[in-house]
Amino acid sequence: MHTEQSWILKRASITPNKTSMIDIATARSWTYQQLANEVKKWAGFFKNNGLQKGDRIAVISENRLDLFAILFACGVGGYVYVPLNWRLSQPEIHYILQDCTPSILLYEHNLMTLVENNLNIKSYPITANLELIEEDLPTIDWNANDAWLLVYTGGTTGKPKGVVLSFDAVNWNALNTIISWNLGSDDCTLNYMPLFHTGGINALAIPILMAGGTVVIGRKFNPLEAIKALNDYQTTISLFVPTMYQAMIETETFKNSSFPTIKVFLSGGAPCPITVHEAFQNKGLRFKQGYGLTEAGPNNFVIQPEEAAKKPGSVGKCMQFNSIKILDANGRECDRDEVGELYIKGKHMFSEYWNNPDETSKTIINGWLRTGDLAKMDSDGDIYIVGRVKEMIITGGENVYPQEVEQCIITHPKVKEVAVIGIPDSHWGEIVTAYIVPDEGFNNAEEIQALCRNFLGGYKIPRRIHFILKLPKTHVGKIDKKKLQEIGD
Repeated sequence: MHTEQSWILKRASITPNKTSMIDIATARSWTYQQLANEVKKWAGFFKNNGLQKGDRIAVISENRLDLFAILFACGVGGYVYVPLNWRLSQPEIHYILQDCTPSILLYEHNLMTLVENNLNIKSYPITANLELIEEDLPTIDWNANDAWLLVYTGGTTGKPKGVVLSFDAVNWNALNTIISWNLGSDDCTLNYMPLFHTGGINALAIPILMAGGTVVIGRKFNPLEAIKALNDYQTTISLFVPTMYQAMIETETFKNSSFPTIKVFLSGGAPCPITVHEAFQNKGLRFKQGYGLTEAGPNNFVIQPEEAAKKPGSVGKCMQFNSIKILDANGRECDRDEVGELYIKGKHMFSEYWNNPDETSKTIINGWLRTGDLAKMDSDGDIYIVGRVKEMIITGGENVYPQEVEQCIITHPKVKEVAVIGIPDSHWGEIVTAYIVPDEGFNNAEEIQALCRNFLGGYKIPRRIHFILKLPKTHVGKIDKKKLQEIGD
Protein backbone atom coordinates (compact mmCIF):
# COMPACT_ATOMS: atom_id res chain seq x y z
CA MET A 1 0.00 0.00 0.00
CA HIS A 2 1.40 3.37 -1.04
CA THR A 3 0.83 6.51 1.05
CA GLU A 4 1.98 10.12 0.86
CA GLN A 5 5.22 8.76 2.27
CA SER A 6 5.94 6.54 -0.76
CA TRP A 7 4.15 8.24 -3.63
CA ILE A 8 7.20 7.91 -5.88
CA LEU A 9 6.66 4.13 -5.95
CA LYS A 10 3.00 4.61 -6.90
CA ARG A 11 4.08 6.98 -9.66
CA ALA A 12 6.45 4.27 -10.95
CA SER A 13 3.60 1.77 -11.05
CA ILE A 14 1.52 4.22 -13.12
CA THR A 15 4.20 5.21 -15.66
CA PRO A 16 7.02 2.65 -15.27
CA ASN A 17 8.62 3.21 -18.67
CA LYS A 18 8.51 7.01 -18.70
CA THR A 19 11.91 8.71 -18.29
CA SER A 20 12.05 10.20 -14.82
CA MET A 21 15.56 11.63 -14.64
CA ILE A 22 18.55 12.34 -16.85
CA ASP A 23 22.07 13.18 -15.65
CA ILE A 24 23.90 15.42 -18.14
CA ALA A 25 27.38 14.84 -16.71
CA THR A 26 27.22 11.03 -16.82
CA ALA A 27 24.60 10.55 -19.57
CA ARG A 28 22.74 8.21 -17.21
CA SER A 29 18.96 8.16 -17.29
CA TRP A 30 16.34 6.33 -15.25
CA THR A 31 12.80 5.39 -16.07
CA TYR A 32 10.37 5.70 -13.20
CA GLN A 33 10.67 1.95 -12.63
CA GLN A 34 14.47 2.20 -12.48
CA LEU A 35 14.18 5.10 -10.03
CA ALA A 36 11.82 3.02 -7.88
CA ASN A 37 14.26 0.10 -7.95
CA GLU A 38 17.08 2.37 -6.76
CA VAL A 39 14.85 3.76 -4.00
CA LYS A 40 14.11 0.24 -2.77
CA LYS A 41 17.80 -0.69 -2.83
CA TRP A 42 18.79 2.30 -0.72
CA ALA A 43 15.87 1.71 1.65
CA GLY A 44 17.08 -1.87 2.09
CA PHE A 45 20.62 -0.67 2.71
CA PHE A 46 19.50 1.72 5.44
CA LYS A 47 17.31 -0.96 7.02
CA ASN A 48 20.25 -3.40 7.04
CA ASN A 49 22.32 -0.74 8.82
CA GLY A 50 19.82 -0.76 11.66
CA LEU A 51 18.44 2.72 11.10
CA GLN A 52 15.25 3.66 12.91
CA LYS A 53 12.50 6.11 12.09
CA GLY A 54 13.72 9.69 12.60
CA ASP A 55 17.43 8.88 12.19
CA ARG A 56 19.30 11.43 10.08
CA ILE A 57 21.14 10.52 6.88
CA ALA A 58 23.62 13.22 5.84
CA VAL A 59 24.70 13.44 2.21
CA ILE A 60 27.45 15.56 0.66
CA SER A 61 27.65 15.45 -3.11
CA GLU A 62 27.51 17.58 -6.20
CA ASN A 63 24.38 17.20 -8.34
CA ARG A 64 23.76 13.60 -9.44
CA LEU A 65 20.84 11.19 -9.99
CA ASP A 66 21.61 9.11 -6.92
CA LEU A 67 20.61 11.92 -4.56
CA PHE A 68 16.94 11.54 -5.48
CA ALA A 69 17.03 7.80 -4.91
CA ILE A 70 18.51 8.41 -1.46
CA LEU A 71 16.02 11.21 -0.75
CA PHE A 72 13.02 9.03 -1.59
CA ALA A 73 14.52 6.05 0.28
CA CYS A 74 14.63 8.27 3.36
CA GLY A 75 10.96 9.01 2.76
CA VAL A 76 9.79 5.40 2.52
CA GLY A 77 11.89 4.44 5.55
CA GLY A 78 10.93 7.38 7.74
CA TYR A 79 14.50 8.70 7.90
CA VAL A 80 15.47 12.37 7.69
CA TYR A 81 17.45 13.43 4.62
CA VAL A 82 20.14 16.05 5.37
CA PRO A 83 21.82 17.45 2.22
CA LEU A 84 25.12 19.20 3.00
CA ASN A 85 26.42 22.22 1.13
CA TRP A 86 29.66 21.00 -0.44
CA ARG A 87 30.80 24.59 -0.97
CA LEU A 88 31.19 25.13 2.77
CA SER A 89 34.49 24.85 4.60
CA GLN A 90 35.40 21.81 6.67
CA PRO A 91 34.69 23.59 10.00
CA GLU A 92 31.27 24.66 8.72
CA ILE A 93 30.49 21.09 7.64
CA HIS A 94 31.63 19.84 11.05
CA TYR A 95 29.30 22.28 12.81
CA ILE A 96 26.29 21.02 10.86
CA LEU A 97 27.19 17.37 11.46
CA GLN A 98 27.54 18.01 15.17
CA ASP A 99 24.18 19.76 15.15
CA CYS A 100 22.17 17.12 13.25
CA THR A 101 24.04 14.01 14.58
CA PRO A 102 23.49 11.73 11.57
CA SER A 103 23.52 7.94 11.86
CA ILE A 104 25.03 7.62 8.37
CA LEU A 105 27.08 9.97 6.21
CA LEU A 106 27.15 9.42 2.44
CA TYR A 107 29.79 11.30 0.46
CA GLU A 108 31.09 11.76 -3.05
CA HIS A 109 34.73 10.68 -3.42
CA ASN A 110 36.02 14.09 -4.52
CA LEU A 111 34.52 15.71 -1.40
CA MET A 112 36.01 13.30 1.13
CA THR A 113 38.42 15.91 2.52
CA LEU A 114 35.44 17.92 3.79
CA VAL A 115 34.23 15.06 5.96
CA GLU A 116 37.33 12.94 6.63
CA ASN A 117 37.61 14.04 10.26
CA ASN A 118 34.00 12.99 10.82
CA LEU A 119 34.49 9.38 9.84
CA ASN A 120 33.62 8.30 13.38
CA ILE A 121 30.13 8.63 11.88
CA LYS A 122 29.32 5.49 9.88
CA SER A 123 30.29 6.72 6.41
CA TYR A 124 30.10 5.39 2.87
CA PRO A 125 30.99 6.77 -0.55
CA ILE A 126 27.85 7.11 -2.67
CA THR A 127 29.31 5.22 -5.60
CA ALA A 128 30.85 2.32 -3.67
CA ASN A 129 29.59 -1.24 -4.02
CA LEU A 130 27.23 -1.08 -1.08
CA GLU A 131 25.52 -4.40 -1.85
CA LEU A 132 22.27 -2.64 -2.44
CA ILE A 133 19.61 -5.32 -2.47
CA GLU A 134 15.93 -4.73 -3.05
CA GLU A 135 14.00 -5.71 0.05
CA ASP A 136 10.51 -5.38 1.39
CA LEU A 137 10.10 -1.82 2.48
CA PRO A 138 10.39 -1.13 6.20
CA THR A 139 7.09 -0.92 8.05
CA ILE A 140 6.89 2.24 10.11
CA ASP A 141 4.33 4.13 12.14
CA TRP A 142 4.10 7.00 9.67
CA ASN A 143 2.64 10.48 10.18
CA ALA A 144 2.31 13.33 7.68
CA ASN A 145 3.92 15.70 10.19
CA ASP A 146 7.05 13.56 10.53
CA ALA A 147 10.29 15.16 9.33
CA TRP A 148 11.50 14.18 5.86
CA LEU A 149 14.12 16.84 5.05
CA LEU A 150 16.48 18.84 7.23
CA VAL A 151 17.87 21.63 5.05
CA TYR A 152 20.40 24.06 6.47
CA THR A 153 20.10 27.72 5.53
CA GLY A 154 23.03 29.68 4.16
CA GLY A 155 23.93 31.27 7.47
CA THR A 156 24.37 34.81 6.12
CA THR A 157 23.05 36.15 9.45
CA GLY A 158 24.95 33.78 11.75
CA LYS A 159 25.30 30.04 12.17
CA PRO A 160 23.31 27.92 9.69
CA LYS A 161 19.86 26.93 10.93
CA GLY A 162 18.40 23.51 10.20
CA VAL A 163 14.97 23.87 8.61
CA VAL A 164 12.78 20.84 9.31
CA LEU A 165 10.43 19.99 6.43
CA SER A 166 7.75 17.37 7.03
CA PHE A 167 6.13 15.07 4.51
CA ASP A 168 3.19 17.47 4.50
CA ALA A 169 5.43 20.46 3.81
CA VAL A 170 7.19 18.81 0.86
CA ASN A 171 4.10 17.17 -0.61
CA TRP A 172 1.78 20.16 -0.25
CA ASN A 173 4.37 22.39 -1.89
CA ALA A 174 4.49 19.93 -4.79
CA LEU A 175 0.70 19.59 -5.08
CA ASN A 176 0.23 23.34 -4.83
CA THR A 177 2.84 23.89 -7.53
CA ILE A 178 1.34 21.31 -9.89
CA ILE A 179 -2.14 22.81 -9.56
CA SER A 180 -1.16 26.49 -9.57
CA TRP A 181 1.43 26.25 -12.34
CA ASN A 182 -0.42 23.65 -14.44
CA LEU A 183 2.39 21.11 -14.44
CA GLY A 184 1.87 17.72 -16.07
CA SER A 185 3.56 14.56 -17.30
CA ASP A 186 4.64 16.31 -20.50
CA ASP A 187 6.79 18.77 -18.57
CA CYS A 188 10.56 18.58 -18.49
CA THR A 189 12.78 20.77 -16.33
CA LEU A 190 16.50 21.47 -16.42
CA ASN A 191 17.94 21.81 -12.92
CA TYR A 192 21.32 23.40 -12.20
CA MET A 193 20.22 24.59 -8.77
CA PRO A 194 22.36 22.82 -6.15
CA LEU A 195 20.69 19.78 -4.64
CA PHE A 196 21.59 20.87 -1.12
CA HIS A 197 19.19 23.79 -1.61
CA THR A 198 15.40 23.85 -1.45
CA GLY A 199 15.32 25.39 -4.94
CA GLY A 200 17.06 22.36 -6.41
CA ILE A 201 14.94 19.82 -4.55
CA ASN A 202 11.50 21.36 -4.06
CA ALA A 203 10.99 24.18 -6.56
CA LEU A 204 10.47 22.03 -9.66
CA ALA A 205 12.19 18.63 -9.30
CA ILE A 206 9.82 17.01 -6.79
CA PRO A 207 6.65 18.61 -8.26
CA ILE A 208 7.53 17.42 -11.76
CA LEU A 209 8.38 13.92 -10.54
CA MET A 210 5.04 13.83 -8.70
CA ALA A 211 3.31 14.87 -11.94
CA GLY A 212 5.17 12.21 -13.93
CA GLY A 213 7.44 14.53 -15.94
CA THR A 214 11.20 14.47 -16.49
CA VAL A 215 13.98 16.13 -14.49
CA VAL A 216 17.29 16.82 -16.26
CA ILE A 217 20.15 17.37 -13.81
CA GLY A 218 23.11 19.59 -14.56
CA ARG A 219 26.20 19.23 -12.39
CA LYS A 220 27.92 22.61 -12.50
CA PHE A 221 26.31 25.58 -14.19
CA ASN A 222 27.83 26.71 -17.45
CA PRO A 223 25.74 29.13 -19.53
CA LEU A 224 26.57 27.54 -22.89
CA GLU A 225 25.95 24.00 -21.63
CA ALA A 226 22.69 25.12 -20.02
CA ILE A 227 21.37 26.75 -23.19
CA LYS A 228 22.27 23.64 -25.21
CA ALA A 229 20.58 21.36 -22.66
CA LEU A 230 17.41 23.48 -22.63
CA ASN A 231 17.06 22.76 -26.34
CA ASP A 232 18.49 19.24 -26.58
CA TYR A 233 16.21 17.82 -23.89
CA GLN A 234 13.15 19.75 -25.12
CA THR A 235 12.58 21.29 -21.72
CA THR A 236 9.32 23.10 -20.98
CA ILE A 237 9.90 24.95 -17.70
CA SER A 238 13.12 25.69 -15.80
CA LEU A 239 14.30 27.75 -12.85
CA PHE A 240 17.56 29.71 -12.67
CA VAL A 241 18.80 32.42 -10.32
CA PRO A 242 19.35 35.90 -11.77
CA THR A 243 23.14 35.57 -11.91
CA MET A 244 22.73 32.46 -14.09
CA TYR A 245 20.32 34.29 -16.39
CA GLN A 246 22.73 37.21 -16.61
CA ALA A 247 25.50 34.86 -17.77
CA MET A 248 23.17 33.24 -20.31
CA ILE A 249 21.87 36.42 -21.94
CA GLU A 250 25.40 37.69 -22.48
CA THR A 251 26.23 34.78 -24.83
CA GLU A 252 25.81 34.75 -28.60
CA THR A 253 24.23 31.31 -28.24
CA PHE A 254 21.34 32.81 -26.27
CA LYS A 255 20.87 35.51 -28.87
CA ASN A 256 20.67 32.87 -31.60
CA SER A 257 18.40 30.42 -29.74
CA SER A 258 14.60 30.39 -30.00
CA PHE A 259 13.84 27.78 -27.26
CA PRO A 260 10.79 26.38 -29.11
CA THR A 261 9.67 23.95 -26.41
CA ILE A 262 9.88 26.30 -23.42
CA LYS A 263 6.54 27.29 -21.91
CA VAL A 264 8.05 29.66 -19.36
CA PHE A 265 11.36 30.57 -17.72
CA LEU A 266 11.30 31.07 -13.95
CA SER A 267 13.61 33.28 -11.90
CA GLY A 268 14.06 32.81 -8.16
CA GLY A 269 16.47 33.03 -5.27
CA ALA A 270 16.95 36.80 -5.51
CA PRO A 271 15.34 39.88 -7.12
CA CYS A 272 15.70 39.69 -10.89
CA PRO A 273 17.13 42.74 -12.73
CA ILE A 274 14.72 44.39 -15.15
CA THR A 275 17.33 43.96 -17.89
CA VAL A 276 16.98 40.17 -17.66
CA HIS A 277 13.19 40.43 -17.99
CA GLU A 278 13.66 42.60 -21.06
CA ALA A 279 16.17 40.23 -22.69
CA PHE A 280 13.57 37.45 -22.67
CA GLN A 281 10.64 39.66 -23.61
CA ASN A 282 12.59 41.03 -26.57
CA LYS A 283 12.88 37.47 -27.88
CA GLY A 284 9.19 36.80 -27.31
CA LEU A 285 9.94 34.32 -24.52
CA ARG A 286 7.71 33.91 -21.48
CA PHE A 287 9.49 34.83 -18.27
CA LYS A 288 8.33 35.36 -14.70
CA GLN A 289 9.74 35.88 -11.26
CA GLY A 290 8.94 33.76 -8.23
CA TYR A 291 9.47 34.09 -4.52
CA GLY A 292 10.19 31.53 -1.85
CA LEU A 293 12.33 30.55 1.07
CA THR A 294 13.51 27.31 2.63
CA GLU A 295 10.98 27.71 5.43
CA ALA A 296 8.00 27.90 3.06
CA GLY A 297 7.78 25.94 -0.14
CA PRO A 298 9.81 27.44 -1.77
CA ASN A 299 6.86 28.09 -4.10
CA ASN A 300 4.35 30.66 -2.84
CA PHE A 301 2.99 32.74 -5.72
CA VAL A 302 1.53 32.35 -9.17
CA ILE A 303 1.39 34.84 -12.03
CA GLN A 304 0.54 34.24 -15.66
CA PRO A 305 3.46 35.04 -17.99
CA GLU A 306 1.32 37.58 -19.85
CA GLU A 307 0.71 39.46 -16.60
CA ALA A 308 4.38 39.15 -15.62
CA ALA A 309 5.32 40.89 -18.88
CA LYS A 310 3.04 43.80 -18.00
CA LYS A 311 4.23 43.93 -14.38
CA PRO A 312 7.95 43.17 -14.27
CA GLY A 313 9.00 42.48 -10.71
CA SER A 314 5.60 41.24 -9.54
CA VAL A 315 5.36 37.67 -8.24
CA GLY A 316 1.56 37.70 -8.58
CA LYS A 317 -0.95 36.27 -6.13
CA CYS A 318 -0.48 33.59 -3.50
CA MET A 319 -0.92 30.04 -4.71
CA GLN A 320 -4.10 28.05 -4.33
CA PHE A 321 -3.41 26.36 -0.99
CA ASN A 322 -1.59 29.03 1.00
CA SER A 323 -2.28 32.46 2.46
CA ILE A 324 -0.31 35.69 2.81
CA LYS A 325 -0.64 38.98 4.63
CA ILE A 326 1.46 42.15 4.79
CA LEU A 327 1.81 43.85 8.16
CA ASP A 328 3.35 47.13 9.25
CA ALA A 329 5.67 47.48 12.26
CA ASN A 330 2.63 47.72 14.58
CA GLY A 331 1.04 44.52 13.29
CA ARG A 332 -1.62 46.37 11.25
CA GLU A 333 -2.50 44.95 7.83
CA CYS A 334 -1.08 47.27 5.20
CA ASP A 335 -3.15 49.20 2.69
CA ARG A 336 -2.65 48.70 -1.04
CA ASP A 337 0.76 49.93 -2.25
CA GLU A 338 1.95 50.26 1.35
CA VAL A 339 5.17 48.44 2.17
CA GLY A 340 5.23 46.04 5.11
CA GLU A 341 6.58 42.66 6.17
CA LEU A 342 5.33 39.56 4.37
CA TYR A 343 3.78 36.73 6.39
CA ILE A 344 2.93 33.31 4.90
CA LYS A 345 0.70 30.48 6.10
CA GLY A 346 0.01 27.00 4.71
CA LYS A 347 0.74 23.30 4.99
CA HIS A 348 3.91 23.83 2.96
CA MET A 349 5.53 25.63 5.91
CA PHE A 350 8.43 24.21 7.89
CA SER A 351 7.86 22.62 11.30
CA GLU A 352 10.72 24.10 13.30
CA TYR A 353 14.39 24.99 13.34
CA TRP A 354 16.33 21.94 14.45
CA ASN A 355 17.49 22.24 18.08
CA ASN A 356 16.55 25.93 18.05
CA PRO A 357 13.20 26.63 19.76
CA ASP A 358 14.03 30.31 20.35
CA GLU A 359 14.45 31.04 16.63
CA THR A 360 11.40 28.94 15.86
CA SER A 361 9.22 30.99 18.22
CA LYS A 362 10.53 34.24 16.69
CA THR A 363 9.72 33.05 13.16
CA ILE A 364 6.36 31.26 13.54
CA ILE A 365 3.86 33.73 15.02
CA ASN A 366 0.36 32.35 15.71
CA GLY A 367 0.78 29.88 12.87
CA TRP A 368 2.13 32.49 10.43
CA LEU A 369 5.68 32.48 9.07
CA ARG A 370 7.40 35.82 9.51
CA THR A 371 9.55 35.99 6.37
CA GLY A 372 11.71 39.04 7.10
CA ASP A 373 10.94 40.26 3.56
CA LEU A 374 9.29 43.54 2.65
CA ALA A 375 6.42 43.47 0.19
CA LYS A 376 3.52 45.50 -1.14
CA MET A 377 0.23 44.66 -2.86
CA ASP A 378 -1.05 46.66 -5.82
CA SER A 379 -4.68 47.49 -6.62
CA ASP A 380 -5.09 44.18 -8.49
CA GLY A 381 -3.92 42.15 -5.50
CA ASP A 382 -0.55 41.33 -7.05
CA ILE A 383 2.47 41.21 -4.78
CA TYR A 384 5.87 42.85 -5.22
CA ILE A 385 8.85 41.90 -3.05
CA VAL A 386 10.82 45.07 -2.38
CA GLY A 387 13.67 43.85 -0.16
CA ARG A 388 14.69 42.46 3.21
CA VAL A 389 13.62 44.12 6.46
CA LYS A 390 17.23 44.06 7.63
CA GLU A 391 18.47 45.55 4.34
CA MET A 392 16.16 48.56 4.34
CA ILE A 393 18.21 51.76 4.47
CA ILE A 394 17.15 54.62 6.73
CA THR A 395 18.87 57.79 5.62
CA GLY A 396 17.97 61.16 7.13
CA GLY A 397 14.80 59.55 8.52
CA GLU A 398 13.64 58.33 5.08
CA ASN A 399 13.20 54.66 4.12
CA VAL A 400 15.05 53.48 1.02
CA TYR A 401 14.47 50.02 -0.44
CA PRO A 402 17.72 48.90 -2.11
CA GLN A 403 15.96 46.86 -4.79
CA GLU A 404 14.25 49.97 -6.17
CA VAL A 405 17.60 51.74 -6.56
CA GLU A 406 19.23 48.62 -8.03
CA GLN A 407 16.48 48.24 -10.65
CA CYS A 408 17.11 51.82 -11.73
CA ILE A 409 20.91 51.53 -11.94
CA ILE A 410 20.86 48.22 -13.83
CA THR A 411 19.12 49.90 -16.76
CA HIS A 412 22.35 51.75 -17.55
CA PRO A 413 23.89 50.03 -20.59
CA LYS A 414 27.37 50.00 -19.03
CA VAL A 415 26.25 48.28 -15.79
CA LYS A 416 26.48 44.48 -15.58
CA GLU A 417 25.56 43.98 -11.92
CA VAL A 418 24.75 46.22 -8.98
CA ALA A 419 24.10 45.95 -5.26
CA VAL A 420 22.94 48.77 -3.00
CA ILE A 421 23.43 48.83 0.78
CA GLY A 422 23.40 51.35 3.60
CA ILE A 423 26.74 52.35 5.11
CA PRO A 424 26.61 53.79 8.67
CA ASP A 425 27.07 57.56 8.80
CA SER A 426 27.18 59.84 11.85
CA HIS A 427 25.10 62.56 10.19
CA TRP A 428 22.57 60.72 7.97
CA GLY A 429 22.35 57.49 9.98
CA GLU A 430 23.10 55.55 6.79
CA ILE A 431 24.32 56.56 3.36
CA VAL A 432 22.94 54.91 0.23
CA THR A 433 25.94 53.19 -1.34
CA ALA A 434 26.11 51.35 -4.66
CA TYR A 435 28.60 48.69 -5.71
CA ILE A 436 28.68 48.31 -9.48
CA VAL A 437 30.27 45.76 -11.79
CA PRO A 438 30.68 47.82 -14.97
CA ASP A 439 31.61 47.14 -18.55
CA GLU A 440 35.35 47.46 -18.95
CA GLY A 441 36.52 51.06 -18.77
CA PHE A 442 33.31 52.59 -17.37
CA ASN A 443 33.57 54.36 -14.00
CA ASN A 444 31.42 57.48 -14.28
CA ALA A 445 29.64 57.88 -10.93
CA GLU A 446 28.08 61.20 -11.93
CA GLU A 447 26.38 59.52 -14.89
CA ILE A 448 24.87 56.90 -12.58
CA GLN A 449 23.62 59.56 -10.19
CA ALA A 450 22.10 61.51 -13.07
CA LEU A 451 20.24 58.39 -14.19
CA CYS A 452 18.87 57.89 -10.68
CA ARG A 453 17.87 61.54 -10.44
CA ASN A 454 15.56 61.08 -13.44
CA PHE A 455 13.57 58.28 -11.78
CA LEU A 456 14.10 58.39 -8.00
CA GLY A 457 13.59 60.83 -5.15
CA GLY A 458 16.71 62.74 -4.13
CA TYR A 459 17.19 60.85 -0.85
CA LYS A 460 17.35 57.54 -2.78
CA ILE A 461 20.25 58.55 -5.01
CA PRO A 462 23.51 56.81 -4.00
CA ARG A 463 25.87 59.28 -2.40
CA ARG A 464 28.74 56.85 -2.83
CA ILE A 465 29.38 54.60 -5.80
CA HIS A 466 32.11 51.98 -6.01
CA PHE A 467 33.10 50.24 -9.24
CA ILE A 468 34.38 46.73 -8.54
CA LEU A 469 35.42 43.68 -10.57
CA LYS A 470 32.83 41.32 -9.09
CA LEU A 471 30.21 41.15 -6.38
CA PRO A 472 30.51 38.58 -3.58
CA LYS A 473 28.01 35.73 -3.99
CA THR A 474 26.50 33.13 -1.70
CA HIS A 475 26.69 29.41 -2.42
CA VAL A 476 23.52 29.52 -4.50
CA GLY A 477 24.48 32.58 -6.55
CA LYS A 478 22.79 35.35 -4.58
CA ILE A 479 24.63 38.63 -4.07
CA ASP A 480 26.05 38.49 -0.54
CA LYS A 481 25.26 41.88 1.00
CA LYS A 482 26.63 40.84 4.35
CA LYS A 483 30.09 40.63 2.81
CA LEU A 484 29.58 44.00 1.16
CA GLN A 485 28.80 45.42 4.60
CA GLU A 486 32.08 43.95 5.84
CA ILE A 487 33.90 45.63 2.93
CA GLY A 488 32.18 48.94 3.78
CA ASP A 489 33.54 52.07 2.20
